[in-house]
Amino acid sequence: MTILDRYVLRNTITPFIYCFLGFVGIWFIFDLSSNMPDFIQGRAGFSALVEYYSSQIPQLVVLCLPIALLLSLLYSLAAMSRANEIISMIGAGLSVTRILVPLIAVGLVLTAVTSYFNYEKGPHAAAAKTQMLRDIKRREKRTEAVFGLMFRNREALRTWFMRRINTRFKNGRVGDIQIIQQNEDGDITEQWYAREANYKADQKRWILSNAKHVEMDSKGDVTKSELRDELILEGWSETPWRILSASMNPEFLSVSELRDYLKFNSDFPERRLAAYRTHLQYRWALPWVCVVVVFLAAPMGIVYSRRGILGGVAVAIGLFFSLVFLSTLFIAFGKGQRISPFTAAWVPVIFFFLIGLVLLWYRSTNRDIPKLKIPGF
Repeated sequence: MTILDRYVLRNTITPFIYCFLGFVGIWFIFDLSSNMPDFIQGRAGFSALVEYYSSQIPQLVVLCLPIALLLSLLYSLAAMSRANEIISMIGAGLSVTRILVPLIAVGLVLTAVTSYFNYEKGPHAAAAKTQMLRDIKRREKRTEAVFGLMFRNREALRTWFMRRINTRFKNGRVGDIQIIQQNEDGDITEQWYAREANYKADQKRWILSNAKHVEMDSKGDVTKSELRDELILEGWSETPWRILSASMNPEFLSVSELRDYLKFNSDFPERRLAAYRTHLQYRWALPWVCVVVVFLAAPMGIVYSRRGILGGVAVAIGLFFSLVFLSTLFIAFGKGQRISPFTAAWVPVIFFFLIGLVLLWYRSTNRDIPKLKIPGF
């Protein structure tokens, strides 16, 4: 790394930290003011607030990194342009692209950071926020359970009715359970009732406690009935996570969980799976916005006259929020199966990346960037 690279990085990293912390502070004030009535109603203590806001750090990283990078790049490059430092670098034989190499590296590093948090921690933080706010409002301790759930295994022709299921996926505990087994004609052949059911992930089996097993013929008459203190069910494909994921919002699932959902629920209608396929693609596409931001902000931040600084900043910010709007719109189309999941997740990112390349080409060749002409102005 050359002295020039270190200088460019130092001028960018410092405002980036300030911008990131500033957006975190703005989010904190906005969220606190929005949820204050619920905190007061639930008499949330300091420890509950600390737990709530610390759980949101992964989501904040994913949300704030791109916009913080955008503003810090615009600020640092505009400041160097005003001081004629960019012109001096170009006069020394460096191209605009070479000047931006350390900033592109920063974009790639932040893409990796965002990918890490967006893989699992970010979606789970969004889910935890909803659950924790509900528990605080009800003055309840944080629960790790879902109540009143039904699950249908279409492949095995089994239907599960559960009063309560623990959300710890590996070793789930189910309370007050009924399982109905049907044949291909739709007739009920077996039923299981249990006060409690535990799933052993290492053994891949269910253990029913205080259980009753009933066998029936095609007419619905009971042919066998037995009560057992403990009943073991082996060879079943159902797991607590598979049961829970059938009713989960795709926005709250990690990459591995989305893949498992699509694998275990491949028999679902394609229209229902579209949202999960779209969010799986979006998990990988979203982090690359950090790289796109570099290519949008750099050409607009580097100017050769003071008159063009404000306009360039406005255009860069406008392009960024256009990217956000278009991504949101395409994701909605993808979830509704109007367009393919790949198109919904990647096309906005690729489109604005190409715009950034064109703008960078104009700036690196010292050409005037085309201006939008409005008739009558």
